[in-house]
Amino acid sequence: MMYAGIGYDVHRFVENRKLVLGGVSFDHHLGLSGHSDADVILHAVGDAILGAASLGDIGELFPDTDDKWKGISSQILLDKIIELVNEKGLYVNNVDIIYIAQEPKISKKKKEMEQRIAEILKVDMERVNVKATTTEGLGSIGRSEGAASQAIATLIQK
Repeated sequence: MMYAGIGYDVHRFVENRKLVLGGVSFDHHLGLSGHSDADVILHAVGDAILGAASLGDIGELFPDTDDKWKGISSQILLDKIIELVNEKGLYVNNVDIIYIAQEPKISKKKKEMEQRIAEILKVDMERVNVKATTTEGLGSIGRSEGAASQAIATLIQK
């Protein structure tokens, strides 16, 4: 049996904050604002996996009202999500991710992001796909006020 879930996340760009996307640091003049490290890609992946496993969402498991999660790496959150999913006898089959922003361009680090995500999810790199698009200058993302990500994940029982 296969299970599918979708995830979405968006964060505002701010100054004086490190930018992390897909578990990889980017040299960019702005970072993303959030309670954790605000990695929109890993947040979307986490929500997609939680949805496929019927385990709620990131906000329920790691609420921004709990200082325990303040500044935490999203890689740690995704590790915890994978543990919960595996406890249900479910395992990631694949994830497909889209990063939505005007900047920064991710093409030079795309393979590194796919490798890091595959490591966290405990799958072969060929089961992780990262792509990007812009909004052609439309809306808040088009004005480079923030970045978003969408993901779909499928899980299988073993």
